[in-house]
Parts: sequence; C-alpha cells; structure tokens
Amino acid sequence: MVSGKETKLTEQGEAGAREAGGKARAAAPTSGHPPGVAETRDRPLDTAKAHDRPLGAAKTRGRPRSFDRETALEKAILAFWERGYEATSVSDLTRAMDIGAPSLYAAFGDKRSLFEEVVRVYSSRYAAFADHALAESPTSRDAVERTLREAAGAYTEPDRPHGCLIAHAAINCTTPEVATSLRDRRNATIAAFEGRIEEDIAAGALPAGTDAGALARHTGAMIQGMSQQARDGASREELEALVEIAMAIWPRT
Repeated sequence: MVSGKETKLTEQGEAGAREAGGKARAAAPTSGHPPGVAETRDRPLDTAKAHDRPLGAAKTRGRPRSFDRETALEKAILAFWERGYEATSVSDLTRAMDIGAPSLYAAFGDKRSLFEEVVRVYSSRYAAFADHALAESPTSRDAVERTLREAAGAYTEPDRPHGCLIAHAAINCTTPEVATSLRDRRNATIAAFEGRIEEDIAAGALPAGTDAGALARHTGAMIQGMSQQARDGASREELEALVEIAMAIWPRT
C-alpha cells in the first residue's frame, strides 16, 4: 500500500517531468537541424542561395556591364570632337553613347575625367601624325611638310567631324583645368618642332640666323588654322594648297 505522502511525491515528480518535456519540445527545431540552421530544402532555391551567400557578396560583385566600353568611348570622342568641351553636356554624352548617366559615371567618372580619356585616345588614334613625322623624318622641314599634308587629310575625312578635337574643344572653354591641359598639349607640339629646328640649325641644315621659336610657332599656327578652315568647309585640296605656300617660305641654306 502506498502512503499519502508517497503519492504526493510521485505526482509532483510526474508534473515536473511533464513541464521539462514541454520546454524541451518548444526549444527543439521542428526541421531536425541544430538551432540556428535553416532547412534550405524547404525554401525556394533562390531564397536558399541568397541566405547562403556571404554578406556583401552581391554588392561587391556588382551588376555586369550592359554595354561595350570601347564602343561607348569612341562615341564620346565623336561627340566632344563635334561640339567641343563646354557645349557637350552629360545629356548629350549619354544620348550619343547610348548609356544612362549612372553607367557613364560608373565606367568613366565625371565629364571631365571622360574628356581626359577622350583626349588621350584621340591623340594616339587620330592625331599622332605629328609625332610620327618628327620621329621618322630626316629634317625639320620634312617633318613639318609631312605633318601639314597629313593634317590636310585627317581634318577633312568624310566619316568623322572635321578639324582637330584638341583645337576645337578649347574654343569658349571656361573650365580652367581643361583649358590649361589643352593649351599645354598644343604648346608641347610647338616645342617639339622647335627642338627639331634647333637641331637643324646646329647641323647647318638651316641658316644660322633662323628664329627657331618663330618658325615652330608658324607651324603651330598652320596646324590650328587648317583645323578651323576644315571646320568651315575647306576641302583637302584647298588645305594642301596652303601647305605649298607654307613650305615655299621655309628657310633654305
């Protein structure tokens, strides 16, 4: 026979066990996985992958570029070449490049950064003839004549804007940094011609009294003037006629 005291103890023990069991069931995950680990099998695939990605992975990787950068850059070259720096707005650029403003800023930076890249690429792709002439011609006279004749052709090509981008972009430019950069490029070309002329004076290929600085600046004026003449509609033949006059006054020993 069980005493009343023993019965009471037994009932208290069973109640405690039931309470502990209920707490354990409430704490245990229903999926059978350890606490804190979700059951990816029960979630849609894309949700599971998003959960399993490292934090910030998608942001670091970014969206793939939806346009060809080189093609867009070439279109920017043509836009600046046609309108100059100040007259070409960001809206003009995005329309010409066929991209949105966020894509332009992400790929090229701001308008000024894009223009700086445009000038570098333009100089090597379309305006390197002066550098080649200076490096490959036997005399300064030959270098100047070759430069002017190639400029006559380059500035009047039918499938692109006429004239020189570097000369045209400086017109009405009110951004000091851009104006200074373009001026420095033009002056560097004049300085390169002056250096070759001085070499020829020292070698006796030009008269000793030749003013190398003035002759080089005359060459620079011809290049820039031919650029504007081309934009005003002068043909290649008309520009080549100017080359004949320019070379006719070239000093001789």
